[in-house]
Amino acid sequence: MSNETIKVVIAGPRGRMGQEAVKLAVRTPHFELVGAIDHTYDQKTLREVMSADSDALIYTDIRACFRETKPDVLIDLTTPEIGKKHTKAALEHGVRPVVGTTGFSEADLQELHALTEEKEIGAIIAPNFALGAVLMMKFSQMAANYFEDVEIIELHHDQKLDAPSGTALKTAEMISSVRSEKQQGHPDEKEILPGARGAELNGIRLHSVRLPGLIAHQEVMFGMDGQTLKLRHDSYNRASFMSGVKLSVEQVMKIDQLVYGLENIID
Repeated sequence: MSNETIKVVIAGPRGRMGQEAVKLAVRTPHFELVGAIDHTYDQKTLREVMSADSDALIYTDIRACFRETKPDVLIDLTTPEIGKKHTKAALEHGVRPVVGTTGFSEADLQELHALTEEKEIGAIIAPNFALGAVLMMKFSQMAANYFEDVEIIELHHDQKLDAPSGTALKTAEMISSVRSEKQQGHPDEKEILPGARGAELNGIRLHSVRLPGLIAHQEVMFGMDGQTLKLRHDSYNRASFMSGVKLSVEQVMKIDQLVYGLENIID
């Protein structure tokens, strides 16, 4: 990576992930935090609002922010609905989005892919920025070549809005790409309570746990006669996601298309 400065705007700076991203942008020598996007505190500085070591201005109007700060990259750590709008706005303004929100449909991704081609700039959408989680997903895809039966258990804090998580869905999709669809369990099994066996994608069962005290955790459990294989990743704090955010900001400057999932930019 060259030492050329990358001008960054952060959407959602006051959220738990956003606060970590602000710290990342401030401490990374070749990043310059030029602005932030929030639904309030228009024209206040990050230093005034959240005691951050930055005088970057907060904007409630994303387009005004782009016009005035002329960033290279938008880091969006908001909510699925807002993230979709921000991603589209960024591409329309020639800004490369790095997006950590989930909930993008296949139609959304196709629309954004077309926009990146039209504008000839890159975009990265990552269900999970923790590099260990991305490796867990890749290892699960490898294991699925040999283990047909698999269930995914994802565990998150009780304020998470979507279930199953984007990481669990992406893991199931990656496994499905190398595994034939298979109905697991006894053919005559019956749920005494609806939902007991979890959600299903191509025969893969997905289970969501939501409890206070958790951050982001996932276990992928494979089974065959006489053995099981368990792949687990745990994020104990939100700083764990920043290595992936940093990598994404650097890599999005080098690409001219949409990339969905960090597994596509790490070896």
